[in-house]
Amino acid sequence: MAEKQFPKGFLWGGATAANQYEGGWDLGGRGPATSDTAKAVRPEERQNLEGFSAAMTREKVEFALHDKEGLYPKRWGTDFYHRYKEDIALFAEMGFKTFRLSIAWSRIFPNGDDAQPNEEGLAFYDAVFDELGKYGIEPLVTLSHYETPIHLALEYGGWKDRRVIAFFEKYARTVFERYQDKVKYWLTFNEINIMGISGYVGGGLLFEDGKQNFQDLYQAAHHQFVASSLAVKAAREINPQFQVGMMLARMQAYPATCNPLDVMEEIKKDHENLFFSDVQVRGKYPAYAKRFFKEKGIELEIADGDLELLAQYPVDFMSFSYYMSSVARASEGSGEKTAGNFSLGEKNPYLEASDWGWQIDPVGLRITLNNLYDRYQVPLFIVENGLGALDKVEADGSIHDSYRIDYMKAHIEQMYEAIEDGVELMGYTPWGCIDLVSASTSEMSKRYGFIYVDADDEGHGTYDRSRKDSFYWYQEVIESNGASVLNEKGAEQE
Repeated sequence: MAEKQFPKGFLWGGATAANQYEGGWDLGGRGPATSDTAKAVRPEERQNLEGFSAAMTREKVEFALHDKEGLYPKRWGTDFYHRYKEDIALFAEMGFKTFRLSIAWSRIFPNGDDAQPNEEGLAFYDAVFDELGKYGIEPLVTLSHYETPIHLALEYGGWKDRRVIAFFEKYARTVFERYQDKVKYWLTFNEINIMGISGYVGGGLLFEDGKQNFQDLYQAAHHQFVASSLAVKAAREINPQFQVGMMLARMQAYPATCNPLDVMEEIKKDHENLFFSDVQVRGKYPAYAKRFFKEKGIELEIADGDLELLAQYPVDFMSFSYYMSSVARASEGSGEKTAGNFSLGEKNPYLEASDWGWQIDPVGLRITLNNLYDRYQVPLFIVENGLGALDKVEADGSIHDSYRIDYMKAHIEQMYEAIEDGVELMGYTPWGCIDLVSASTSEMSKRYGFIYVDADDEGHGTYDRSRKDSFYWYQEVIESNGASVLNEKGAEQE
């Protein structure tokens, strides 16, 4: 039997975000961003993600910006700003074909609405892309990853103001033109559906009464849809070779039982999740949105030409994050609850869970890949997946993270099965390929990386980099194009 491996040209790599990794928040002309107001969550509250989705007010933002006592780890991340050459060399040593990173919008336009871009910020990313190019690593660049310039939040209320569309288009055109010979793959908004959960994280929305409302959340989402299409339009004009994708936090749901009401609840959950990709990939609002908007009291302000723009400039491919699945039940049952990716759901008795309560479901990834490809028939890209865990550094400096290897191996096997099912999968960039600050809790303890960073939750440490066991394992996976996993004894078992 021929050796199994992934398709030729498969893009193996890793993923990061400027707001959790880059640091240098007050250097190089960068302006403050919404992520800079994210305070570290206390250990006893870390499995509760409600704080992540809480409404932000102007008062809370102003306090955070002037707070001298609080801990705001996303401001320093794990210092890619100063260590990018060292980190990229480690990525090259692992054999990365691609590296997903985000550009900090406020490093290019410090206020978001500036007349001219910040040259020092542009030059920084020039240096990063040149370094990646030196090793033949293809950048995969997210334009907006949870780091809206704070000025746009305070002055305009974030993305609920239509004027922000033009600011984003100007930013997109600026970086497209600057890096047109260095970057091919782009994503517009990271996990765009998070706008339906956290308006502040997703788009700098402020709610002075301390309560989010669906009207503002979905109006802001509409503005991002239009901005994304304008970015696709700009990309095609500037460099027809560009590939622009959308990015969804995929939340695969299963009905709790075969009760038709539970099955219908699962369909409803899917609609809530896939609404965002339906608009960006299909180029139009789905029919089921009409009922959702009616029930939630949402009346979108849609300008002349908006719908035509969405239809004319959908994205080229779909990317998504996948960490876990969830269970849908029509009525409140006695099922045990578990922590999830920005949401809470019923525990699935067939699955194990991480230390943070995220249930581990490799087969769910195959299900998701099949469902998404059946639905959209466009190339798919897994741009986030991984296991957040507590890593122990041994006396000799080694880190034996077999649990991470087991997690990755199981998901890679299911990716291959999905490709065999007929899914067109472009690549795989596991999340936090190097340790970085957690998105939801701003802690360092929850580590995802193949590369360990010597820093603790308070920001203390040398920030030196070291290789975990998973580093060498992933190196072999990439070198063999997946064959080292797929041809292991027992790998064929499902």
